[in-house]
Amino acid sequence: MPFVNPDPSVISDKDLYIFDMDGTIYLGFSVFPFAVRFINHLRASGRKVLFFTNNASHTADFYVRKLTRLGFSPTRDEIMTSGDVTIEFLRRHRPGKSVYLVGTDELVEDFRAAGINMLTGEEEKADIVITSFDTTLTYHKLDMACRLIRGGAEYLSTHPDFNCPTETGFIPDSGAIAAFVTASTGRKPVYFGKPYRETVEMIGEATGIGLDRMCIFGDRLYTDIAVGKKHGITAVLVYSGETTPGDVEAAAPEDQPDFAYPSLDDVDRIMFGDGV
Repeated sequence: MPFVNPDPSVISDKDLYIFDMDGTIYLGFSVFPFAVRFINHLRASGRKVLFFTNNASHTADFYVRKLTRLGFSPTRDEIMTSGDVTIEFLRRHRPGKSVYLVGTDELVEDFRAAGINMLTGEEEKADIVITSFDTTLTYHKLDMACRLIRGGAEYLSTHPDFNCPTETGFIPDSGAIAAFVTASTGRKPVYFGKPYRETVEMIGEATGIGLDRMCIFGDRLYTDIAVGKKHGITAVLVYSGETTPGDVEAAAPEDQPDFAYPSLDDVDRIMFGDGV
């Protein structure tokens, strides 16, 4: 049965609007101009905006620079990543533990700057192994991660996304890397990022806004939409990234979004009219 949107006034009646990035407001370095327009309209109307990406290959400071170049004019407190959530978990629940991270140099330095006890991977043992979206991935990194996990290390992952959308198509993401490690070790990681509870708690603490007053926009059913459906946040799917209308129709009712539109352009026009 075709998916039908309910009354969209529910979307307008919120205080915090959370945006996925890749596939929702841009693809790679190609911005969706209507996303800039919509977010400017939200800010002008007094609503709060938060950019949250599961893509932990870059730090929040990188996204400040990128979103500024693309025209979104973000402040630092408007940006959060799955890497931020993972770091906060380690600080609160695994203080002092040694960590081997399969991630970009940028992410490794972010963890180190946060005071995490980082390993090189050559050590005999580690308390924790974390895998992430690593665009500098090598077989040696995977081998070290698997060896340390077999040696008893706890296994975590920053986020579960299997693919990252780009201007030229999908590329393997964190979930695909974790699948390799799981196939070799038999160990599944504990994931962070969307749709997991730690992410929702961090957003609530950072903004002071209740879950029922939030709305999230994204292009993936199993992360962006799932975080809404699991935690009582209004979830709006856009078809500008990974998910297709066929995917939504095939999903179980409890996994379907609250709303689905071709892009944020449609949501902007519903909320603010056709003027620019």
